[in-house]
Amino acid sequence: MRVLPAFLAGDAQAARVVPPTGFTAWLTVFTSAAMAFLAVFALALSFSAGRLADRWGEALARTATLRISAPDGQMAEQTEAALRILEQTPGVASARALTDEEQRTLLAPWLGPDLPVERLPIPRLIEIVETDEGFDVQGLRLRLAAEVPGAVLDDHTRWRRPLVRAADRLRALGWASIGLIGGAVAAMITLAAQAALAANVQVIGVLRLVGARDRYIAQAFTRRFTLRALGGATLGTAAGMGAVALLPQEGADGFLTALGLLGAEWAVPLAVPPLAGAVAWAATGLAARRTLRGLD
Repeated sequence: MRVLPAFLAGDAQAARVVPPTGFTAWLTVFTSAAMAFLAVFALALSFSAGRLADRWGEALARTATLRISAPDGQMAEQTEAALRILEQTPGVASARALTDEEQRTLLAPWLGPDLPVERLPIPRLIEIVETDEGFDVQGLRLRLAAEVPGAVLDDHTRWRRPLVRAADRLRALGWASIGLIGGAVAAMITLAAQAALAANVQVIGVLRLVGARDRYIAQAFTRRFTLRALGGATLGTAAGMGAVALLPQEGADGFLTALGLLGAEWAVPLAVPPLAGAVAWAATGLAARRTLRGLD
């Protein structure tokens, strides 16, 4: 016959010390479920922010834009000169001038889709793709200033750094939220355990009279509250994962990173119930020992 671990099997006599129902039971289960639900969303936020930082960093790290402003009669000439310079620049994988249609598409969100690009003094944009080694930004700027006076090079550094920094802060915020959630679970379970102990002072006194040790009594409370927290966290985690699965995925423009969890990341929330149980075990054990010492 298979024997269950002592912790899961428990002790029928000791279990009577802890009220099986009542506000402490519901409080423990509800708090664990709610906090587990929030923990799953915090994990989703953290992972999404990490992907966002990586995507923004990669998208802007190897690209640059050359903007050419020149009179109509010199625009084509300066564009060709800039393209020749870029072809000769080490570290430039490719460079091409955007067409009028592409520039119209870029400006459409701000100026409308019917913008007459060909008749307006709009700078010509050249898209630059770098190699893995990259190019000498300062050297290229100096050469362009000498040979193509209407060219302005933008290596996207001023755009990339704030975006990546913001995404990294969101990721840190997600992990900090998980820590706060764990602290809140510990605090609520501690209060519930203390309330249950206070409500059973007479029963505890009788158990002591018949020879029960404080360790025996504390284990009864620890087991009951740990199982309650584990059950509530399991329900909350399942609900949270279901809600995350319903979040919108890839943006229509292909720029926004997918929200939620992807691939192996779905396995991480499965650690939330065991962690909630561990927090409940530690918090309840500490509260029980402290309360029992105070009854001496």
